[in-house]
Amino acid sequence: MTSGASATRTDATAGASGNQDSSSTPDSSADHAGDDFDARQKALNARSDENNYRFAVAQHECYSRFFVNHCLNRARDAMREVAADIRKQQLALDDEQRVQRAQQRDQQAAIRRAQNEVEAPQRAADEARNAQAFEDKQRQHALDEAQRNAEAPQRAANEQAFQEKQRQHAIDQAQRGISAPQAAANQRAYDQKQSDYQRKLEEARQQGAQKAQQRVENEQRYQQKQTEAAQHKADVEARQQQAAEKARQKQQEQQEQLKQQQMQQQGQ
Repeated sequence: MTSGASATRTDATAGASGNQDSSSTPDSSADHAGDDFDARQKALNARSDENNYRFAVAQHECYSRFFVNHCLNRARDAMREVAADIRKQQLALDDEQRVQRAQQRDQQAAIRRAQNEVEAPQRAADEARNAQAFEDKQRQHALDEAQRNAEAPQRAANEQAFQEKQRQHAIDQAQRGISAPQAAANQRAYDQKQSDYQRKLEEARQQGAQKAQQRVENEQRYQQKQTEAAQHKADVEARQQQAAEKARQKQQEQQEQLKQQQMQQQGQ
């Protein structure tokens, strides 16, 4: 009996104060409401403890009387009556706290939505800036490619002129009566130069191909990141909308339950 009474903690005067707090304007601070709930809970805890103490004292006194059972029953009835009132007030306080917490969650969700709305222009500007930078890189790449293509005939002409110059040099050497061993040495030197030139030209071509491949891969990674960022943004916005809708529905349900409980309490 005693443990059941101690579990129920509420105060009639504190409950009246709590009803006034629950109907206060939304501008009331959460800290003030929390302090009020704590104060009311402490008062109700003290009342419950006092009720248990009075019952224990009454039990002790009953054992010194002639009609012990009758005395105990009266003491128990008095304790239960107070405990029932405490329980009623405790339920009302719990309901108010649930409503307060739901309002705080809704306010926090509204703040987050407002922050997202404020940050949306900046995010859009960043995305536009990134897209513009990518387009600039693409245009520059196209210009570089066009320039290389335009210079290709000139490079081919230069190569042809060099080959013709080398042939003319060989002819001049033959006309000057250069010996066969010297001519062979000159030919080897020429062949080595040609081999070095071809090797360097091939290396330059390979490096150009590697850079082109790297640009293609960078573009693909950028496009992938842009796609993932857009999908992530859409998912976050969808989850936020769902959470806001659930919070709104839950708040309506809690308010409806609180109204029904208050109507039931008034009917009692």
